[in-house]
Amino acid sequence: METLAALGHGFLVALTPYNLLWSAIGVTVGTAVGVLPGIGPALTVALLLPVTYGLEPTSAFIMFAGIYYGAMYGGSTTSILLNAPGESGSIVTAIDGHAMARQGRGAQALATAAIGSFIAGTIATAALTFVAPLMVKLALLFGPAEYFALMVLALTTVTAVLGSSLARGLASLFLGLALGLVGIDMQTGQARLAFGVPELLDGIDTVVVAVGLFAVGETLYVASRHRFETEEIYALKGSKWMSREDWSRSWKPWLRGTLLGFPIGTLPAGGSEIPTFLSYLVEKRLAKKPEEFGKGAIEAVAGPEAANNASAAGVLAPLLSLGLPTSATAAIMLAAFQQYGLQPGPTLFDNNPELVWGMIASLYIGNVLLLVLNLPLVGFWVKLLLIPRPWLYAGILVFSSLGAYTLNNNVVDLVILWVIGLVGFGMRVLNVPVAPCVVGLILGPLAEQQFRRALAISQGDPSVFLTHPISAALLIIAALLVIGPMVLRYRNNGAGNGSSSSPSGTHPAT
Repeated sequence: METLAALGHGFLVALTPYNLLWSAIGVTVGTAVGVLPGIGPALTVALLLPVTYGLEPTSAFIMFAGIYYGAMYGGSTTSILLNAPGESGSIVTAIDGHAMARQGRGAQALATAAIGSFIAGTIATAALTFVAPLMVKLALLFGPAEYFALMVLALTTVTAVLGSSLARGLASLFLGLALGLVGIDMQTGQARLAFGVPELLDGIDTVVVAVGLFAVGETLYVASRHRFETEEIYALKGSKWMSREDWSRSWKPWLRGTLLGFPIGTLPAGGSEIPTFLSYLVEKRLAKKPEEFGKGAIEAVAGPEAANNASAAGVLAPLLSLGLPTSATAAIMLAAFQQYGLQPGPTLFDNNPELVWGMIASLYIGNVLLLVLNLPLVGFWVKLLLIPRPWLYAGILVFSSLGAYTLNNNVVDLVILWVIGLVGFGMRVLNVPVAPCVVGLILGPLAEQQFRRALAISQGDPSVFLTHPISAALLIIAALLVIGPMVLRYRNNGAGNGSSSSPSGTHPAT
């Protein structure tokens, strides 16, 4: 009842004309930018992060929630009509969605994606409403040692899971941790890594780093790989609505995708990739016509797209209740909280209930607005795909630069933006994941603060992290995440070498 009363108050906040306007603007802009080819939710959120800077916090996060959900919706349009998924979670949608578009059924593919996203988003947001307060109660049991261990676990999971190489992930993480050290030490008052630049004494703005890595770096990378050829966009033919058969083949995948997406999205190593691929495999196994998969099966669009959007709500549960980002997009959202001097976690629900519950209520409203936007206006969103790529890339870079400058009206921020952007470009070329860098920048200083606090309470005894059962368990899991892949790789290499080599001196008899 307490939760429902809080949600009711959140609706009162979100349904004021002023906040409703920002929610509508957020979902519209999020969808419009998310539709653009080569731009995923992480880049969309990073690009639009500076836009919310001048707003009052509650309105800003209501708009931000709209941008987040809108960007998730927008990605399906590009995947289906252009076969250009903007993020890894949309790869599965593109397989059969684009095949449907080639058959002239692009409208039906977009419809099942939009309706499935609405259903999955609404159910997952309802789950978020009740799961987040439970996670807050769990977090209240944590002391400094447990929080430090939890942040170490978050850092290692993001590093180990995002990217193909543990070494590259650790390199990205340590770069982020180093950037987090810049500025004045809060405990001793000493300047660290400021190099005599007064603007660096306050530290490097997380928004500048997020925009640099995800907007500037990603845009430079995509532009460098772009071949200036005419891309074929399949027109929407015939009826824009789903047939009775389409409905009957879609509603079960929508529900199954939701059940897969939300729980996996809440896990530290969840994200949207695992539930979308799982949903595809489940639907193929349960389908009456499995031979259609890969050739335009509507179930293969409905299920993964529902799982993708349900995981987006799942990501918000650990972010709001524990302050843990479990995906690249969540890391940028954490940067948005820091932009307003807010730290997600148990205290956020106590100190800023209007903001938290207003934001959660706005997710319900945003889902309805997105359904209204996506179904009738699909023809308009398709026209955005026709923007020439050079104009698109130039616009993103100019918009990113203006946004970074207006944060503090500081030229140093512009220099940092482009240095970080070039570093991000190099990381993408070398296949180094950029998300661990952002997570390290945000969580590194917080982990250091909790580490020092735990040592101060225990009078300098480092065993405090192992004598507390929760912190010891979290640290063991973090260690296994780092050591486990190395052991498996070593064993596989050893097995491979053993099988390829033959015993010396053994020759067949002649």
